[in-house]
Amino acid sequence: MSVVFERPSLWQRVRPVFSSFDVPLTLGLLILAAFGLVTMYSAGYDHGTRFVDHGRNMMIALAILFVVAQVPPQRLMALAVPLYVVGVTLLVATMIFGITKKGATRWLHVGVVIQPSEIMKLAMPLMLAWWFQKREGQLRPLDFAVAGLLLLVPVALVAKQPDLGTSILILSAGLYVIFFAGLSWRLILPVVLVALIGAVALVLSEDQICQADVKWPLLREYQKTRVCTLLDPTKDPLGKGFHIIQGMIAIGSGGWTGKGFMNGTQTHLEFIPERTTDFIFAAFAEEFGLVGVLGLIAAFTFVLLRGLMIAAEAPTVFSRLLAGAITLSFFTYAMVNMGMVSGILPVVGIPLPFISYGGTAMVTLGLALGMLMSIAKSRRLMQS
Repeated sequence: MSVVFERPSLWQRVRPVFSSFDVPLTLGLLILAAFGLVTMYSAGYDHGTRFVDHGRNMMIALAILFVVAQVPPQRLMALAVPLYVVGVTLLVATMIFGITKKGATRWLHVGVVIQPSEIMKLAMPLMLAWWFQKREGQLRPLDFAVAGLLLLVPVALVAKQPDLGTSILILSAGLYVIFFAGLSWRLILPVVLVALIGAVALVLSEDQICQADVKWPLLREYQKTRVCTLLDPTKDPLGKGFHIIQGMIAIGSGGWTGKGFMNGTQTHLEFIPERTTDFIFAAFAEEFGLVGVLGLIAAFTFVLLRGLMIAAEAPTVFSRLLAGAITLSFFTYAMVNMGMVSGILPVVGIPLPFISYGGTAMVTLGLALGMLMSIAKSRRLMQS
């Protein structure tokens, strides 16, 4: 008796590959990508090929996301230590042999010019998630101290370049892992209270401590200037305060529903500096108003909640910590960018995910979200 085997259809053969995409998370990311393309078309309309390049960068990030999503979390875990060691080594090499531009030594020539600090945005949460996975079930205060040391080394090297924005992002990514690993609130709350007291004292004594002859410990002069400009941008409206003032004018002029697509006067008359990169949120708010801003925040919040759900359901300590750190880091990018453009936070070079122009940031985004997709896929495989 002959046995007839039914040949699988094309969809049946490719379906396991596309199963790596978490549907709710993919939907949220596609909505953000649509926001980004629409905003870039307007903000970059008379800015060369920014719109086309932005679309190309998105496609590259999507391809990277797709490839990384096929990699099991166990293999990602195996990359943690080598990637961290390579990243720290490159940061040390940058400090010694790096390329200096505009007073900052952030780049290294290794056949091509790279920025090693970008590597640490991913290597840091990977390394700390690996460390706490190895210490599962036997965590002691010393283990958190070691994690803190692993975090502070690259943060100090990046801050020395100087690159305050990137060092803050690396620090926050590492702190998220340590927090999810079970750091006691008794250690967290005193730090938060000291920070709040310091912020209040800074505001109240702004006139005294922002004088030119007053030096701030641990901060360079330009970093002090950024903080003081945030407190009162009108002191230098055509200089250091210009970015913040124009951003706030653009956001405020958008009103409830905005001036309409392609009708932003602050944007198209080029009052908004860096309108396709760091300050693109001001261009978006001017044209789409409060309604559009709330929609954008809702999209970021949806991705945040879905990412935290993936982290909560992750099958291992490593994947849970990594997913939580990636998700909160993604949200931190968005909130810090919106905060600095709105005049709530100091101006630092942090892009708005999927909205701001930038190839390197988009590639890093694709890698991080690919890891998150990989963790979501591993959870589904274990449940099936």
